[in-house]
Amino acid sequence: MAKRHLMPVTKGAAPLDVVIAVMAFLAALALGASLIANRAAEGWSQGLSSKITVQVLPPDTGPARETLARETEAVLAVLHDTPGIAHAAPLSEAEQAKLVRPWIGAEALVGDLPLPQLIDADIAPGAEVDVKALAAQLKVAAPHAIVDDHSHWIGRLHDLASTLVWSAYGILFLIAVATAATVAFATRAGLEAHSDMVALLHQMGAHSRFVARAFEWHYFRATLAAAGAGAVFAGLLFATAGGLEKVGYEAVPFLPPVSLQPVELLWLLAVPAAAGLIALLTARLSVLAALRAIH
Repeated sequence: MAKRHLMPVTKGAAPLDVVIAVMAFLAALALGASLIANRAAEGWSQGLSSKITVQVLPPDTGPARETLARETEAVLAVLHDTPGIAHAAPLSEAEQAKLVRPWIGAEALVGDLPLPQLIDADIAPGAEVDVKALAAQLKVAAPHAIVDDHSHWIGRLHDLASTLVWSAYGILFLIAVATAATVAFATRAGLEAHSDMVALLHQMGAHSRFVARAFEWHYFRATLAAAGAGAVFAGLLFATAGGLEKVGYEAVPFLPPVSLQPVELLWLLAVPAAAGLIALLTARLSVLAALRAIH
């Protein structure tokens, strides 16, 4: 056990701990963001893949309201007779106004706008609907009807989520490189600060691996503690953000909640574990390389 306490505590260790804690905090934020993006994309995809939206556009000429009402009834009749469609219902004026409010504001006169009639249709679990055939059938019954199976939006959501996740992985890689460089620099500085003690150990017959263990365990414990503090702070930040809605703060429209589920919070423990392993390996390799150059 003496080899683990061989290296005395240096006075310049606090700034190094702060740097590692900050990098671990940023790494935990990036990891949490990737988890949120993945969960949001999966939730949106599942919600959209089981729905079909039909828009009945208002006609350019003629009695718009009568035509819109007649074609809406025709669309509903076709949807109710289509195998695989579990439920179909038109959105009320209040529901449609709620959809456009974030775009045009609460003070706009929605009733004066020529909005299409939206119809939501739910696909039965496990059922398959031929969207192209359904669109052709609806076009005959209602010439102003347009079918949207959300496949375009699902693809864009997957692309967006993949971009966010890979960006987070890139940030994690850069932070890992920065952590290794920081530990390597600190290890070389520690070797120079304790060069007399290292030389004495070599004269007493100590092997390079014995000296390397002293440094690697020192930086492993220090990095694990500092990175753990950064990850815990990030976890508290995510937990606090998730509790804002409970005290009256509304979430930003069109964005997923920035909170992490309890199981997802456990993933943040991977940050200090990875940081500790990086410090352990970096310190060992740095010490062995430096000792080979000296001796």
